[in-house]
Amino acid sequence: MMNEKLFITILLFLIGSVLAFWDQDNNGVNEQENDEPGIVSVISVKGTIGPTTTNYLQRTKRIAEEAGHDALIMELDTPGGLLDSTQDIVQIMLQSDLPIIVYVSPEGANAGSAGTFITLAAHIAAMAPATNIGAASPVTMGGGEMDTVAQKKIFSYSESYIESIAEERGRNAEWAKSAVRDGASVTSREALELNVIDLIADNLDDLLDKIHGMEVEGQTLNTRGAEINRIENNLAEIFFSFILRPEVMLILTLIAIYGIVGEVTNPGAIVPGMSGAIALILLLYGVAAMPINIAGFLLMGLAIALFVIEAFTPTYGILLTGGTVSFFLGALMLFQDMPEEMQISLYWLVPATLLTALFFAWIVSYGIKAQFGEHRAGLESLIGKDALVLETVDSSGGRVSVSGEYWNAYTLEGDVINKGERCEIVDFEGLKIIVKPKKKVKETTHG
Repeated sequence: MMNEKLFITILLFLIGSVLAFWDQDNNGVNEQENDEPGIVSVISVKGTIGPTTTNYLQRTKRIAEEAGHDALIMELDTPGGLLDSTQDIVQIMLQSDLPIIVYVSPEGANAGSAGTFITLAAHIAAMAPATNIGAASPVTMGGGEMDTVAQKKIFSYSESYIESIAEERGRNAEWAKSAVRDGASVTSREALELNVIDLIADNLDDLLDKIHGMEVEGQTLNTRGAEINRIENNLAEIFFSFILRPEVMLILTLIAIYGIVGEVTNPGAIVPGMSGAIALILLLYGVAAMPINIAGFLLMGLAIALFVIEAFTPTYGILLTGGTVSFFLGALMLFQDMPEEMQISLYWLVPATLLTALFFAWIVSYGIKAQFGEHRAGLESLIGKDALVLETVDSSGGRVSVSGEYWNAYTLEGDVINKGERCEIVDFEGLKIIVKPKKKVKETTHG
């Protein structure tokens, strides 16, 4: 009996030892796996927030999710941007299962206006030292002038919108509202004290070290020493970001106008028409993507109409002056619904207006007159010119010399033109010229 108890005791001891050893070994493997550095995707958003910024975030978020990366870090430095694009970005961030960290950097960077909304919407909000956040008033974000009623509506909506973002992320909703209502702006250290952001990091490595172990969307971040996968803008994003600049859109407008009008006045030139058509298509893309002022487009259209009318009905510059003023005001209004930093500069607008006025005053004016005026080529171009009579010309016939060529000619109404005299070409009939006597100018003597 004692032997059986001893045997059972030894057996249980051996089983317990094996289980303990297996559990220790398994825990060691798991710990080793957890110690392996993760991978984070990093994108850089600088300048104004627009449609291409939204596309950039959507694309990189999809890449990071498909690759199974631990998080997506957005390095942010922006003075503001379009409200529509900001709303799209905020919606993407709030609905994302992938942890998105907004890092306002480098030192001296700013998360102004639209950048404030985006930073508050992040799963983790961080700032570098000597950076700022705030000044999220709708005047800065939307651009243009607003009447009292519209201003109250915009402010009320913006305050409630930024409050809901801050509450969703557990951040200071009162300060967020003040950033819209009063244009409040704070430094990174003040933002940390006010619970606007989660932490301050000196650099990207410091950020990865500080967010290591944080729990986001049910995931524990493993970022200490993580591999950084930096995703740059692709060619399409760079190109469309370039053409959505106000000054570039103004240049596209000019190319579209010059090219199309140039093709109309000089059919078959091909290059002006092709350039104008391409510029017009790119311009229409920009108009669809950006909040362009329709009244500005109408004024620019009126300017072109006045320029063309001036070519047909000379008014000694009155219509040309009116067209120039209309073009200037139209171009000025064209981008007024954009944020201040995206509005057109007078350094671009004034030269563009003067160049357009000169274009229509000289090139287009003469081009249209040449297109719809008298013929300047072929036999028709000789009508009204002089010819030298080689043999007496009457209604039965004769010969004349025109530009070194000999032609058979005859007159109408019984006119007779003697040899050596000059006559005027009236018309052509087959290979014969109809001529009439050249009017003689009476000489006046003074005595």
